[in-house]
Amino acid sequence: MTIKSNDLPLSEGFDGQDEPRWREAIDRVLKGGDFAKRLTSKTADGITLKPLYMQAGDRPAIATTHNGRPWQLVQRVDHPDPEAANKLALDDLENGADSLVLVSAGSFTSRGFGLDVSDTGNLDQALKDVALDMIKLRIEAGTNGQKYAQSVAAIIEKRGHSADDVSIDFGLAPLAQLMVDGSRPIGWSETTTKLSGTVKQLAVKGFVGPFINCDTRPVSEAGGSEAQELAVALASAVEYLRALVANDFSLQDAADTLSFAVAIDAGQFEGIAKLRALRKLWSRIQTASGLDAKPVHIHAETAWRMATKRDPGVNMLRATMTTFTAGIGGADSIAVLPHTIALGLPDGFARRVARNTQSVLLEESNLWRVTDPSAGAGATEALTDELCLAAWALFQEIEREGGLVASLTTGALQSRIATVATEREKRLATRSEPITGTSEFPQLDEPSSDVLDIEPHPRRENGAGAMTVKPLPSKRVAEPYEALRDTADAKTEQAGKRPAIFLANLGPIAEHTARAMWITNLVAAGGIDVISSDGFTNSAEAGAAFQASGATVACICSNDANYDSFGEATASLLKTAGAGYLLLAGKPTDELKANGVDEFLHVGVDVLAALRTLHTRLGM
Repeated sequence: MTIKSNDLPLSEGFDGQDEPRWREAIDRVLKGGDFAKRLTSKTADGITLKPLYMQAGDRPAIATTHNGRPWQLVQRVDHPDPEAANKLALDDLENGADSLVLVSAGSFTSRGFGLDVSDTGNLDQALKDVALDMIKLRIEAGTNGQKYAQSVAAIIEKRGHSADDVSIDFGLAPLAQLMVDGSRPIGWSETTTKLSGTVKQLAVKGFVGPFINCDTRPVSEAGGSEAQELAVALASAVEYLRALVANDFSLQDAADTLSFAVAIDAGQFEGIAKLRALRKLWSRIQTASGLDAKPVHIHAETAWRMATKRDPGVNMLRATMTTFTAGIGGADSIAVLPHTIALGLPDGFARRVARNTQSVLLEESNLWRVTDPSAGAGATEALTDELCLAAWALFQEIEREGGLVASLTTGALQSRIATVATEREKRLATRSEPITGTSEFPQLDEPSSDVLDIEPHPRRENGAGAMTVKPLPSKRVAEPYEALRDTADAKTEQAGKRPAIFLANLGPIAEHTARAMWITNLVAAGGIDVISSDGFTNSAEAGAAFQASGATVACICSNDANYDSFGEATASLLKTAGAGYLLLAGKPTDELKANGVDEFLHVGVDVLAALRTLHTRLGM
């Protein structure tokens, strides 16, 4: 049946609306409150996110390389034992995956594992019985890139496949590896000469690439912003273009060798806009260079920095949102890091969950069937445009410094990334950027999660090379909280009971429960338990209960009215009863301080600093 536009007159009977009228209505609700403070927020790049955007009109969809087809469902091949790696890979391919990423032990993405490719036999075994002409391969080789690429090419030839039978992203990424390692044994000029030679050799054999990957994941792992990741993507691409042209490639052939890799974290709108902005910016680079703009392959991976060791089941939710973001944003291939990857080498179950996360979104939600579905949405288009402007300005700054290698050599880029990371760390410390299951709603009695019984290899430390830069750190945002939990768990095992503080809850449940639960949640983020109660009606009861508890730290919890009535007397009695360190859930007052309250805990406080002090006071 054909439905005409006037068959469903849903808007009849309603007045037309516009932004000024909406603002009028909101101002009435806010009653003089600050609109910007209440209803807007800012990204790490300082871009304002508004609560309402008008439709952006007929903005064109941004093309990908997989228009009309599902994105590639990628699974990692990272088990150090080639036979075990092969078994896991075959299981993935038999159950939905159509692409494998071969992770070398020399790659920064190996997370302490990965294949040893010094022997081509290991790689051959890992790919045993894999129909190489029916899947797509991606290589993440790190320092072994050129050797790894030649090994894969040799296996293809050995198995009787022609180069044009297979689809391989060779993933040569010396710049990304330099950002992480901080050094290379040879200089940049010699590096690019060898890189160009490898690409030529592979092209002569008939491989079509892409060969070189502009990988921005090190920027993400160092805490950089979306615009910084995009700027590094562009700067990497331009650095490679110049190097290839200097080694007798045409500009078009050089551009055709490239692909991109990005990390996508839990920021849905920022992630969608980042992927769309990358395509627009790369098109701009091509047209500015006199080339026709062609879609480039973008590989997306769920961000390592958002993975948590504590309550790792929540990582499944993060991965689902991240995969949705990458799919809507137009990634050509997606790899979901298994939810236990921060704990060790994931087992078959974790790999299955990672695989099925994509399968459900592909086969049941059908996300791939619409190209660039957020095109024309006001929020998406506005954020995409602003990210393009911010990233282009940062890219120009890198260019003024002499290009990416020069900026890394002077440390200018690392300094800018560190500035953004520091601001991010402040938001994590105050929980204005919460981590569910870690800094918010932690489980002190969470069950253990299984990983394979394989020890990670120690990170290789690079000595001084012909080329050295300050390396970018690789950090997960949960690490400071996890360190506190680890310390508290060790103390629990040693003492036979978990460190705890006494909650002096004043008044009936309705009057103290909100702040008591908030404090319980806060201290649990540091691995600390509470000794609670249904509430005390007077200060003497609270003091006696504290003395009987055997605790050395107490926290007064109630509403402001009870603090005014008997908060000061309770604080004084708790101190007399032996509270060596006294906390209060709420804002500070001079009277409460004078009666012995040592620290006030409230929204916006530096939670990490407070927990570290608590650890010290509890003998940890």
